Amino acid sequence: MQALCNTFFVHKVVRSEIGRLKIFEIGEKYYFEDLGLRNAIVCFNQGADIHKLMENAVYLFLIQQNYKVFVGTLGDKEIDFVVDKNGAKIYFQVCLTIMDESTANREFGNLLKIEDNYPKYVITLNDLLIGQDNNGIIQKNLMDFLTSEL
Repeated sequence: MQALCNTFFVHKVVRSEIGRLKIFEIGEKYYFEDLGLRNAIVCFNQGADIHKLMENAVYLFLIQQNYKVFVGTLGDKEIDFVVDKNGAKIYFQVCLTIMDESTANREFGNLLKIEDNYPKYVITLNDLLIGQDNNGIIQKNLMDFLTSEL
């Protein structure tokens, strides 16, 4: 994996404990620099891969905006992305759709457990409730997010 990172084929994203300065040495995630090459290597399966591609696209957008990106850990919960720029943080959850209560509880619930007042977003693909504010958490459409400025 280190060779793939050295050639910028994939990006390594380390885990960070939310609310503390602890960076974990294990449990990192990897994101591809080129989604087309990724699809060619892993034999793209739209049904099984779309959420992975969404998360990868959000990651690429965030690093293009010059954010430092981490995978967040809050107890036994994972926050897809914790980003930092000049000391300001933003939290992100990425999911295909929120069509049932259990998915909403997972995606919004993880963010609601964070006790600071930095912005929090849930990025989805084609939900009906896009733009809704859920206890201060903004739900945004992926395409709108990728064409916006943070």
